Amino acid sequence: MDLHLSDAQVHWHRHWLPRDAADTLQRTLRDDVPWEVHKIRMFGRQVDSPRLSCWMGDPAARYRYSGTEFVPQPWHPALLPLRDQLAAFCGHAFNSVLLNRYRDGDDGMGWHSDNEPELEPAPVIASVSLGAPRRFLLRRRDDHAKKAEVLLDHGDLLVMGGQTQRLYQHSLPKSARPLAERLNLTFRWINAPGQG
Repeated sequence: MDLHLSDAQVHWHRHWLPRDAADTLQRTLRDDVPWEVHKIRMFGRQVDSPRLSCWMGDPAARYRYSGTEFVPQPWHPALLPLRDQLAAFCGHAFNSVLLNRYRDGDDGMGWHSDNEPELEPAPVIASVSLGAPRRFLLRRRDDHAKKAEVLLDHGDLLVMGGQTQRLYQHSLPKSARPLAERLNLTFRWINAPGQG
């Protein structure tokens, strides 16, 4: 399903990953991944990110975000077939994945764009959701009234490409309602030093 945002390419594929496969992957990653609290820069100071995260990928897939350099953990074996499946589905290679673990409604992600210099000028980002449904918001950078919202569910795939990161911001807002845990896997291509 296209989200029909002007000048952006955003495609939502509901239940792209079958439920059994999504259940198994969620359990495996929850138990096996070396989750940590990343530091981010907000208002000039370093603070704990409001979620658990892990950066995985090829050894050269390093990137800098919010004043911190991220060196990837080796690929978890359960993610390699998913990476290859996504590459075939999207027609685009991926050399890294950011795993985010939202433990409950107190964890979230503020407004941002994935526009780090290490990414391609028009990056393709494939985002797989596992676990509890969560609201995902997009808004135009130059006109916040132009926005869209989807409820990403267990096994859903959201693919952002084209000029989406240049023209739009996205967020996963916190919730006052009790929410179960959600994992999000965002696959991308990071240019190694000297590339791109």
